[in-house]
Amino acid sequence: MSHPSTTPPTNQLIRLPRVLEITGLSKSSVYEFQAKGQFPKSIKLSRRAVCWDAQAINTWIQSKIQASTGAAK
Repeated sequence: MSHPSTTPPTNQLIRLPRVLEITGLSKSSVYEFQAKGQFPKSIKLSRRAVCWDAQAINTWIQSKIQASTGAAK
């Protein structure tokens, strides 16, 4: 039995529950960081639906990992 990858494919739009799952952030943190320009902007799909570019989220995660490992050196 295979397990789904934790990182989404790069050519995909992902909804908030998935963003929260893969980043470990809370909903309020996502929107707070986004307002400060510290998190990828959401994409409006319809009047009530937003999503995020999976590649932008993956890049954000990698930047956090690099910043963390770079600071430890």
